[in-house]
Amino acid sequence: MDFIFMLTRNDQTVTDCLEICDLISPLKLRHVGFKDVGVDFDTLRSLTTKIHAMGARSYMEVVSTTAGDCLKAARMAVTLGAGHLLGGTEVDATLEIIRGTPIRYYPFPGTPHGHPTRLGGSAAQVEAQCRMFMQKGCAGADLLAYRATQDEPLRLVEAARRGLSGGRLIVAGNIDSAARIAAISARGADAFTIGSAIFNGAYAPNKGSTLSQLADVIADCANST
Repeated sequence: MDFIFMLTRNDQTVTDCLEICDLISPLKLRHVGFKDVGVDFDTLRSLTTKIHAMGARSYMEVVSTTAGDCLKAARMAVTLGAGHLLGGTEVDATLEIIRGTPIRYYPFPGTPHGHPTRLGGSAAQVEAQCRMFMQKGCAGADLLAYRATQDEPLRLVEAARRGLSGGRLIVAGNIDSAARIAAISARGADAFTIGSAIFNGAYAPNKGSTLSQLADVIADCANST
């Protein structure tokens, strides 16, 4: 299972994201991401360049709350040259925007709302939407399982896995322990994101540095497979 380190806190890209990139470069992380909000476009452009220079794949997650802003973010991902676009619910329009680019798209199933984003919707809805995503040509789905407000998180993971068939299932939001990593891995997740739990020190409460938090996540990820 892949670990995607999000340079984000409270659903926004951290303002010192470029410095954090320099800090984590020796770890040779393979997957690094950011949100479409929190810093300006020029910073995101420099950040994307740094991520690729590290040899990592880049991920931009859309957490804007209006359809127009979500599509604006999709156009921004094209301009940035991001490798993967996560989130949003305007599937058809987003796929049209990224058509002809190498960007792989993973929309939100369920009913996301608010900022920080919460997830409404049932397991049945998530499964049906994930099946639809694959039929439309998406690469998979970005599931906010542990931000669910209507169904059990692991039921949603299982439902998304069934619906995605051969697609890639990314679980995002509130993954803050080895137990949660192991639980989603056992139910077929292909990747997960962590941002705030690292910067808040919540993942390893007895450790003080970002690098120490990351070391524990990397070890727990390896142990879950």
